[in-house]
Amino acid sequence: QVQLVESGGGLVQPGGSLRLSCAASGRLSGIDGKGWYRQVPGKRRELVAHITSLGRTTYADSVKGRFTISRDDGKNTVTLQMNSLKPEDTAVYYCNAGYEEYGVGYYWGRGTQVTVSS
Repeated sequence: QVQLVESGGGLVQPGGSLRLSCAASGRLSGIDGKGWYRQVPGKRRELVAHITSLGRTTYADSVKGRFTISRDDGKNTVTLQMNSLKPEDTAVYYCNAGYEEYGVGYYWGRGTQVTVSS
């Protein structure tokens, strides 16, 4: 089993920044793709950013140029730096990890709330 725990969410004003972190523990051997997804009530969970074990990244069009995903496999963490935040970025953000290089991984964190509001 793999456990994922997110941290760093909160309330921020439009234009501000937040840094989300996801700490992974458990049987991590073979884990490849890691990503961040977000969900608002009544809508499907959507991909925000993804990173492979080789460092290849994918971003949703809505966050390109504003968000950056990174990973530190020595510390078993994946981080999402979010800049120039907009009210439409408000959502619960979930960490995800799996054994495939791409695609939605099997493991999920419980999520952290990000609210962008003045």
